[in-house]
Amino acid sequence: MGHKSGSKTFFEIITPYITYLAKRLISLIPVLFIITIVIYTLINLMPGDPIMAMLDPEKTTAMTIEERNQYVETMRAFMGYDKGIVARYFIWLRDTFFEGEFGYSIRFNKPVNLIIGDYIARSFKVNIIGFILAFLISIPIGITAAVKKNKLYDKFITVVTIVGISIPSFFLALLLILLFVVYLRLFPFSGMSDPKGVIPDWKYLVLPVTVIVLTSLASLVRYVRAAMIEVLKADYIRTARAKGLTEKIVIYRHAFQNALIPVVTLIGMYIPLLFGGSIVVEKIFAYPGMGYLLNEAYGYKDRAILQTALLFFGMLTLLGNIFIDIGYMVVDPRIREGKVK
Repeated sequence: MGHKSGSKTFFEIITPYITYLAKRLISLIPVLFIITIVIYTLINLMPGDPIMAMLDPEKTTAMTIEERNQYVETMRAFMGYDKGIVARYFIWLRDTFFEGEFGYSIRFNKPVNLIIGDYIARSFKVNIIGFILAFLISIPIGITAAVKKNKLYDKFITVVTIVGISIPSFFLALLLILLFVVYLRLFPFSGMSDPKGVIPDWKYLVLPVTVIVLTSLASLVRYVRAAMIEVLKADYIRTARAKGLTEKIVIYRHAFQNALIPVVTLIGMYIPLLFGGSIVVEKIFAYPGMGYLLNEAYGYKDRAILQTALLFFGMLTLLGNIFIDIGYMVVDPRIREGKVK
């Protein structure tokens, strides 16, 4: 027997997804190119000579002027600074995107690609845990606040979220340190592990993750609440209730699925913002992630690390946009059916 009319093969179903994502990925290529130009220009406008910053005083003091000048020129050629600024840009593009080489760190005196992987992994651990917890907590709170609009629960959540948005992350981090480190002595103040192995590693994650969760939670709750309130006014929600469906099915199966469309946008926007915000958190808790590395690199004027770190944050922004596109395909039937180009 042949296929029923209207039935689709797997290829026919997946084609709109692939086409939609391919168009979005292609459109991001010129954006990425512009990002690299901006990053490279800003870093090269920084004052100071990176080669002079690399000089070891103990090593160069005993040198004659000629030997010192020769050493500087050798290092300049090694770092590629003997070439023009435009040539260095294209060399950087080639090395970064085609050879996986991100330059040489004057802070650590080794190639950046041997350093940065561990810092990215640590940042992902803290930020992804914090973001997932914030998202899982914000959904039920935001939905309940929308359902109980203008009631005591909703008013309480509104006040709490306003306070949460108003508190800077560094101030919240200091409050947690004062309470849980100084007074209660429940968690370590900084670092990521105990050299003696006495304190479990997970305790070093609690305070940074808590700051990320609390600073993200207020905005997410308000956004979920606002999206749900808007959806609950729709005609199809009244129709679903008139059909006798239970309130739980109306809220979670019909209303929340449509409320997810604007929430997906917020999540995609939050991905780069979370890692950007972790610069403050990682600095305060001395947690060696990308935020901490970026702060250190700026202090040492380490251009190779700065370029790589900023490119990382730029790529996160693009990944956030891809996440939004994928999320739209999941929650918006029109895109799943290929009706939205």
